[in-house]
Amino acid sequence: MAHTVREKTKLLNRVKRIRGQVEAVERALADDIGCGDMLQRLAAVRGAVNGLMAKVMEDHIRHHVAAPKQASDRDAGSEELIDVINSYLR
Repeated sequence: MAHTVREKTKLLNRVKRIRGQVEAVERALADDIGCGDMLQRLAAVRGAVNGLMAKVMEDHIRHHVAAPKQASDRDAGSEELIDVINSYLR
């Protein structure tokens, strides 16, 4: 997937930020912070993961569904996308 390699640095930076947010949640739990603050941290993690998912999904659609290099790749790309959406929405 050459398109993922082109975006590799940006995607890795997103993952590092998510890791930092998850570590902040862990520290917050250890420090017994209030539930309001915990909910804010959890919402931030969820938003960051959703943003990462949206970016990778957008790239997948653009390169494997909308304009694949080979017509046969469209079906495989579509099936992969359907599977991911189904598991994501469960």
